[in-house]
Amino acid sequence: MAGAWKALAERTISDLKGNSYPGRGIVIGLTPDGTRFVQVYWIMGRSENSRNRIFVEEPNGFLRTEAADPAKLSDPSLIIYYPVRHVGGAHIVTNGDQTDTIYEALQNGGTFESALATRTYEPDGPNFTPRISGIVDLGDKQNAYKLSILKSNDNDESQTKRQYFHYEQAIAGYGHFISTYQGDGNPLPSFDGEPRLAPLFDDAGETARYYWDLLNADNRISLLVKTIRRDNGEAVLTVINK
Repeated sequence: MAGAWKALAERTISDLKGNSYPGRGIVIGLTPDGTRFVQVYWIMGRSENSRNRIFVEEPNGFLRTEAADPAKLSDPSLIIYYPVRHVGGAHIVTNGDQTDTIYEALQNGGTFESALATRTYEPDGPNFTPRISGIVDLGDKQNAYKLSILKSNDNDESQTKRQYFHYEQAIAGYGHFISTYQGDGNPLPSFDGEPRLAPLFDDAGETARYYWDLLNADNRISLLVKTIRRDNGEAVLTVINK
């Protein structure tokens, strides 16, 4: 299977490299040495408001988006949020304020799925940007990690398509990638199909630079890599801001 996995990952990277606007993206998987789970998350933007952002890590290990220049911030509703939070051994990564929805649900005995059942795609017609979310829960004995996408049904506002992907076993050296968009367009076409296999490295800085260099230089804004040790839950963040 190793050869097949490598070929699938190479195809993903080739497609991503040729995609000027995948939008926001998540990769979740396992380091090649098998010791740490990895979460990669990036943001991209075409408008001045979207590009006016940086990632800021907090002392508690949470990470938020923040306006690089507060004077230029015109609408914070869909661009200022916590991409990364954790509660206990559950590490959440999303592209919007559903991070808080999942975080609060887990604190109150809910689940990743029950939290997202209360949300839909983003209210930014005509794009109706999908909400993409992922979780690594060290206390989950059945799943290594999960991914989800909530999107409109071909821009039909009356329907939300809810897709959940549960990965019972992680593959050392690989993760699964999902993004908000298939590519550039007007309206922007939503990500389609299943998450795709993508490579990961033992060194978080190498993983960060690898994906940063793949993203369109004009549209990329910020990127983070979070590693989570499987044995003791220690988490480390690596951040690149444009």
